[in-house]
Amino acid sequence: MKRLCVCEICNCGRHRCTHQPTALYRKGSETCVVSEYVEKFPAYESCQPPKSLKPKYEYKSERSRMEGTTTFKSDFIPYEVSRRPGRQQADYQPNPGEIDLGTTYKQDFNSFQLQPVAPLRPKERVRVTSGKLNTVPTYKEDFRPWEISKRELAKPDVAYHPPSGKFGNTTTFQDDFVPRGMLPRETFKPPNIAKVSGAPFEGLTSNQLSYVPHPVEPRFVKAPEEYKPSDQPFLDLTTHRRDFQGLPGQMPKSCKPERVKMSSEAPFQSSTEFRESFQQWPVSLPQLHKSVEYVSPTADMDLSTTTRSTYVKHEVQPFISSKPFSRPTRSSAPFQANTTMKEDFKPWVSARRLDIIRMPEEIRRASGKMEDLTTFKAHFIQHPLQPNVSYKPLAAPMRADAPLEESTMYRTEFTPKKISVCPASFESPPGFLFEDIDERGHKVFRRVSEQDKIQVQAPNAVAVMS
Repeated sequence: MKRLCVCEICNCGRHRCTHQPTALYRKGSETCVVSEYVEKFPAYESCQPPKSLKPKYEYKSERSRMEGTTTFKSDFIPYEVSRRPGRQQADYQPNPGEIDLGTTYKQDFNSFQLQPVAPLRPKERVRVTSGKLNTVPTYKEDFRPWEISKRELAKPDVAYHPPSGKFGNTTTFQDDFVPRGMLPRETFKPPNIAKVSGAPFEGLTSNQLSYVPHPVEPRFVKAPEEYKPSDQPFLDLTTHRRDFQGLPGQMPKSCKPERVKMSSEAPFQSSTEFRESFQQWPVSLPQLHKSVEYVSPTADMDLSTTTRSTYVKHEVQPFISSKPFSRPTRSSAPFQANTTMKEDFKPWVSARRLDIIRMPEEIRRASGKMEDLTTFKAHFIQHPLQPNVSYKPLAAPMRADAPLEESTMYRTEFTPKKISVCPASFESPPGFLFEDIDERGHKVFRRVSEQDKIQVQAPNAVAVMS
């Protein structure tokens, strides 16, 4: 008879057996049936898993001695390399002539005399009173210092006395460590000796063998175009100068009310609540704390340290650097500051531009102050505002005489189904008998057979007959 556990009896997927943390001693060769893969994918005896082609991870030791030669050492052939010849620099020859440093700004700029702007902010006036303020704050009036006696120190008065003996500058490591001589290790590294070949070096490349020189065409140089100034005079008349008429106007009226100075002939009352209710209290002067005079020590300070007393000077030879000295390469020829920019872009010889020809002013400038009256202020006519008529329909609820259909798709298409109870939700599933618990924690049950039903019904029958 097939035995089932709670994991196999459950038909809702929510009930599982409680697994034990470890299973050291197994009772049988049964596999765990918790996963869904075992339930839906049974094993077939005809199909066996393929064998892995991955080699086994086993260490194979070789008794032979390891060779120190590599492919680089065996195939490398040293050649004699000669130094490449250096490039000789050509002597610099400065360009004759002077550079024209004049700009269009210097030619066309006209300087004007400017007057300083007068500040509109009035000068600050500081009012200084000749009287002296003699007042006492509330803190000094209400606060009274308490008479607190000085607290005696509980620390014992112990003077430090330096030891008279010499300090031993040895540590536990120096006392316990016994130095032993260094034993030279046997090196297995092969000697780094280059194998010189007697054959000459073949310096031919594919570029040298297959390169075919072709004639180069001369570079096309475009001739510079000559500058031709315009014969017509420059028109500097703008639309503002042409259309501005300078009509007289009225000054705008200010909407700000006039500032009226409020003055009173009654004398000023300078009495305050503090002056009327102030009561003078006698106050004692604060006591000054006298500092203790410093007395310098008479004995000399011992400036000797442990390093000075225990230091042993050794004669060490100075370090000699193996790096060769770098000799700067200097040339006797003068420095050439000529560049391709200076050679190809030379200053053009151009004549000085003429001054701007200005047309005579056709409109006379106004001498008076400009009026702030605009065309909008002068021609604006205020009209009464008419409200817009709204054509939006009223938000009235839509009502109908027909009754409301309360039927929905859920009510019409819903089919009730029978609710089944999972047998694994009971402590003892109906139709099964408990047998035991395996080493993994699975509760194993078996189905109730006919013999079990007869054994259960027999005692009940005997009890009825009695």
